[in-house]
Amino acid sequence: MFKKQDRRQDNRVNAGSMADIAFLLLIFFLVTTTILVDTGIAVRLPVWVDNVPPKPIPERNVLKIRINALNELFVENGRAETDELRSRAKAFILNPGALPTRPSAPNKAVISLQHDRGTSYQVYLEVYNELMAAYHELWEDEALRQFQVPYQRLSASRQQRIRAEIPLVISEAEPVEMIAKE
Repeated sequence: MFKKQDRRQDNRVNAGSMADIAFLLLIFFLVTTTILVDTGIAVRLPVWVDNVPPKPIPERNVLKIRINALNELFVENGRAETDELRSRAKAFILNPGALPTRPSAPNKAVISLQHDRGTSYQVYLEVYNELMAAYHELWEDEALRQFQVPYQRLSASRQQRIRAEIPLVISEAEPVEMIAKE
């Protein structure tokens, strides 16, 4: 006769509501999480050439900079402070007094940087920044001397000309275990 009504509820979940909740959770996690961005030193490495023996560099053309595990800076085997590194690097590269113990021309100067495995990254960056600042100041001075225009406002060809005269040559040796000098 009469059909009994099924009083059970429908067990299905509305897919639209589930998608809305998933989307809101996704937005929540995207907004609240931080995305780590790798930072480092942007350096363009020279082209790798196989089986080419390194050319010997005269000792007078190399400025040796070392950082030990105690974060002490040594320039040419003598203790130095980070704030004097820029001026010492510029004086070495330009060699205004034409000293026989320094490079005969700026394009022959090489800065050798070596650090201990225990050197803090902060100290390494400070030293590297001072060396880069020395080169940037040299390029700026040369641009003003030759063209009476700041380096950044020069054409690309003129910037290349200045960089050929004063090339950025920082040789980084493998980290080693240095004995801290006192």
